[in-house]
Amino acid sequence: MRQKHALIPTLRTVSEAEMISHQLMLRAGMIRQLAAGVYTYLPLAYRVLHKVETIIREEMDAIGAQQLLLPALHPSELWEETGRYANYGPELVKLKDRHERPFVLGPTHEEVITDLLRDEINSYKKLPMSLYQIQTKFRDERRPRSGLLRGREFIMKDAYSFHADRTSLDETYQDFYDAYTKIFTRCGLNFRAVEADSGAIGGKGTHEFMAFSDAGEDLIAMCDSCDYAANTEMAEVVGKAEVQDKEPAPEREKVSTPSKGTIQEVSAFLNVPVEQLVKSLLFIVDGTPVLVLVRGDHEVNDVKVKNLFDASVCELADEETVRRVTGAPSGFVGPVGLKEKVQILADQAVMELNDFVVGANEIDAHLMHVQVGRDFSVDQVVDLRMIVEGDACPRCGGKIHFQRGIEVGHVFKLGTRYSEAMNANVLDPQGKEQPFIMGCYGIGVSRIVASIVEQHHDEHGITWPMEVAPYTVHLIAVNMKNEEQAKVAEELYQELQKARLEVLFDDRPERAGVKFKDADLLGIPVRVTVGAKVGDGIVEIKCRKTGDTQEIRVQEVTNELLNWLK
Repeated sequence: MRQKHALIPTLRTVSEAEMISHQLMLRAGMIRQLAAGVYTYLPLAYRVLHKVETIIREEMDAIGAQQLLLPALHPSELWEETGRYANYGPELVKLKDRHERPFVLGPTHEEVITDLLRDEINSYKKLPMSLYQIQTKFRDERRPRSGLLRGREFIMKDAYSFHADRTSLDETYQDFYDAYTKIFTRCGLNFRAVEADSGAIGGKGTHEFMAFSDAGEDLIAMCDSCDYAANTEMAEVVGKAEVQDKEPAPEREKVSTPSKGTIQEVSAFLNVPVEQLVKSLLFIVDGTPVLVLVRGDHEVNDVKVKNLFDASVCELADEETVRRVTGAPSGFVGPVGLKEKVQILADQAVMELNDFVVGANEIDAHLMHVQVGRDFSVDQVVDLRMIVEGDACPRCGGKIHFQRGIEVGHVFKLGTRYSEAMNANVLDPQGKEQPFIMGCYGIGVSRIVASIVEQHHDEHGITWPMEVAPYTVHLIAVNMKNEEQAKVAEELYQELQKARLEVLFDDRPERAGVKFKDADLLGIPVRVTVGAKVGDGIVEIKCRKTGDTQEIRVQEVTNELLNWLK
């Protein structure tokens, strides 16, 4: 491609971007914003997207997955069958046609693919079957401010597998897991598969593939002694379910705590360490109030609460509900006297306390010297808190540390979550109907591109890995007004193209400094510069990532580049 005619509108500075990938892709003329979270992919970005998609197709095809293309516009009744039309949340883009029929712009395609297979496959003999697509998705994100890392319109590869038994699902899940490992490795990402929550997709058993980056929204709990890694939402905390032989605490005492409703305020007012206080938080789990107790210095993990009940909805109760159930405002709620009104769950660390402070279930009052068993009882003792750095690894006992990551892929074992809801059945070997057993496997294609930039850049610009770079070679004629430079550069351009190398030829009538700055910004892996020494038959080859340079004779350029690329 001749750069003189290419749509590569580079910029020296941008002001509206926070993430480095957003900044560099804007500056490199790769993307332009149409609306918040909605981007145009310019030619360079589209070439990278195409290469990522090619890698994905090759690895999907290698495990026997078949590509198709499903509609982006979904009738709402499909989503109503699974309950997700009401439960998916405000990210679901809803609209109506001219006849007032409700539709959804697909954020994901579980309902649509299940609807297709329930009409087309009726026997176990056709199973297992894996299908995938690469398509634009739509989610009305609250804060789409991170460029391609979080958009309202984005490109995704989603795959779905259908099975007659769990063993088959397990095997295919592993196939996809291994394929994803190959895909992200080929894309040049530094990543890790971590245990994760299935979120709005549902199902049991899931892993996220996280590209390590300080720009990541996800926090990963990792062991410093073994390969354990989990999203902090799912990270297991080692603790004791109950502690025996407690010394009797002093007699319970109600104390006045005027306007002291936070843990820090109560701790300071009563001169009691925060770890000797117990938070009592009221959750509504599928419509039922549940009181969750955690130590004052810990935070409740609502994902663990939701998963404990296998609930569809789990959220903190609003202030009106808190007052109605407990008789007190938030900040003054406690477990004493509430056993008949609400189910009480305690985190393991609460059971290790012997003498602690809780809310008194009346405004401006707390109870001191409270003891589990003597003053109140709990229905369940389980791991309910967020893991913190320094906690013990649940696998080997080593120490946990945190690392930020960008979710680039997610694999789920859906089971019968969708097939049962949609009455999608298949005949088993005994001739009986049973629901499909399903798996789901997603990759954020446009997010991969941004993640690569987050990991592969320096102070001058992007440093693309070879396999996904928009071009392989950046050929620069330093001075196109110099006839000899222009002639040699043109001949090299033709020769490199014949060798099937992807070449961007900077034939612009620009100053050398502008060309080199743009070349560093675009980050094409190999630069060939035709400059002042061309009269001696010499050009320069430079590796963008390492900065290594080599002077070489013009007639040796093609062979040398082919050797570099090997």
